[in-house]
Amino acid sequence: MARDAGPDPASGRRSGERAGEKKAPAGAGWPGVGPQLAGRLAKLDLRAPRDLLLHLPLRYEDETRLTAIAAARPGFSAQVEGEVERCEISPRPRRQLVAHLRDASGTLVARWLHFYPSHQKLLAPGRRVRLFGEVRGGFFGMEMVHPRVHPVEAGEALPEALTPVYPTTAGLGQATLRKLIDRALASEPLDEWLPEDARRDLDLPTFAEAVRLLHHPPPEVPASVLEDRQHPAWRRIKFEELLAQQISLRRAYLARRAKRAPRLEGDGSLRRALLAGLPFVLTGAQRRAADEIGADLRVPHPMQRLLMGDVGSGKTIVAALAMLQAVEAGHQAALMAPTEILAEQHWQKLAAWLKPLGLEVAWLAGSRGKRARAAELERLASGELVLAVGTHALIEDPVALPRLGLAVVDEQHRFGVRQRLALREKGSEGADGPHLLMMSATPIPRTLAMSHYADLDVSVLDELPPGRSPVLTKLVSDARRDEVVARVRDGCLEGRQAYWVCPLIEESEALQLQTAQDTYAALCEALPELRIGLVHGRLKAAEKSATMAAFAAGEIHLLVATTVIEVGVDVPNASLMVIEHAERFGLAQLHQLRGRVGRGTAESVCILLYAQPLSQTGRERLKVIYEHRDGFAIAREDLRIRGPGEFIGARQSGLPLLRYADLEADVDLLEAARALGETLLREHPAAADALLARWLGGREGLLRA
Repeated sequence: MARDAGPDPASGRRSGERAGEKKAPAGAGWPGVGPQLAGRLAKLDLRAPRDLLLHLPLRYEDETRLTAIAAARPGFSAQVEGEVERCEISPRPRRQLVAHLRDASGTLVARWLHFYPSHQKLLAPGRRVRLFGEVRGGFFGMEMVHPRVHPVEAGEALPEALTPVYPTTAGLGQATLRKLIDRALASEPLDEWLPEDARRDLDLPTFAEAVRLLHHPPPEVPASVLEDRQHPAWRRIKFEELLAQQISLRRAYLARRAKRAPRLEGDGSLRRALLAGLPFVLTGAQRRAADEIGADLRVPHPMQRLLMGDVGSGKTIVAALAMLQAVEAGHQAALMAPTEILAEQHWQKLAAWLKPLGLEVAWLAGSRGKRARAAELERLASGELVLAVGTHALIEDPVALPRLGLAVVDEQHRFGVRQRLALREKGSEGADGPHLLMMSATPIPRTLAMSHYADLDVSVLDELPPGRSPVLTKLVSDARRDEVVARVRDGCLEGRQAYWVCPLIEESEALQLQTAQDTYAALCEALPELRIGLVHGRLKAAEKSATMAAFAAGEIHLLVATTVIEVGVDVPNASLMVIEHAERFGLAQLHQLRGRVGRGTAESVCILLYAQPLSQTGRERLKVIYEHRDGFAIAREDLRIRGPGEFIGARQSGLPLLRYADLEADVDLLEAARALGETLLREHPAAADALLARWLGGREGLLRA
């Protein structure tokens, strides 16, 4: 590995950095870049010259050859050169600049709807220019609309490389970006940090060769090969990006293993008593997950484990066993859920299971009365109460958990990084923090687990408890709504219960609420013989709880709801689910909602009502949910359709997205990066530091939450 300009291990600086040099904040200039331009570059996360090296082209234009005007083909981009015959501003049908260009083979019209006086000056009659743009047939023959134009001398040489087209933002032109990137290529170090044998085994070019080729590809390399990102230069870039991510996550894992957490041994008495009193037997997957978590809790390092299981796989009982192990060891345990409905369901379940054991569970939610809340806070702070369940109210300052040994976070991807850290920072007597168990009913595909979740230990619940009836999924056009209403009436009059979920309208919560209320009114009118309830996010918590309790008790036949019932609702008698405008929902949400039925022994049906015309993505989603019942298969398809950023909610989680690597297409590179990451950390730590500086800069800390 070349080390001529590498990071100084003593200082921690990356190659090319001087003492005291930091990345420029947004709006601050750097040499040759003023504050205004720097502000525009910062919108693209370009804050220092070295960042420009990895700002790679979206596509390429071939300006290495000229096309005779007569040979230009409509629908294709071409570069032509000729003399301007005439140029004028035409007022009709709208004001535009029109130029007529002639070469030896014919003439072409160029039109600009948006132009400046400088355009007209550039296109003065007699000037020789090159135009690049898409050719199309016009009223006056062949034409280009808004082509790129620049003046040339007769016989002027053509570029020797394809012209890169970069991602950009308002006010930042391609010419400016190209100039800045060329300057960075000439001045910034392009050090090689991969071991030679690893690079040779993977048949990858050097970093310098890859970066230079992608910014200035020679004309013999087809643009299509570059644009599908399978060229060896692209594979080198994607491998290094994955390698930097793996190094960062592995380093976070090792740093966590170096910290202290309470050793939660426990004598097993509470866990045995709980299992003996349950009306069901744990599945093999539940027993295996409970053993894995139990083993982690006995180690004096903070556990960071993800408990992953499909809808209805029984994660709550596994979490309860872990919480009891903490209590047996003399510590407190807390469970945090993202919505009040889900948190209350957990609280009710845990309270019912643990009351026979003489344990009381605190219930902390924003809706609780001040007096009741203050009393529970005091008992938690004194250590009299050892178990707590709540929403984000759990992490607010007045909540003191002095002996917190285990924090459980359900549906962890719905919490922001800061919220997850705040619960861990409740602390535990002299230790660095409690153990952390995260739960998710959205199964994570293997490639995503290997990349974005590589610093976690993972337990999987891959079997459903016995007695769960399979849910039949039906796709029904909105035009047959009356048949669906009749099906709901018949099912409810036979003693079953049903959900009617209203469409997700992301643009407006108020509009979504109005839709729920309109649907509720319409169903009340159409089904006067049924008792119908309504639940949505704007209801007061007490009203919401009362309606959910009435539905659970069988006093309400049909529950009209927004997506607040997506997780945590468990009513075994509910066997029919109608999801209106199902094409507007994501796959994970559709699967979660479908999981609200099929919890009893009766045959259950989920009807997906959709409106025509369906978009391509909507059609794809409905096909997947119709054909698959396995959450892992659905998650794989979801990752394929949406990509990793949307799948994990990267904005919410704070995880830096992979910019270039594709988790499905580049799985071979991902596996190689995992193996090499450990080797570099162990044998070449300076190279590992340099790769992190090159790829993650100041964003590495976000991966650790």
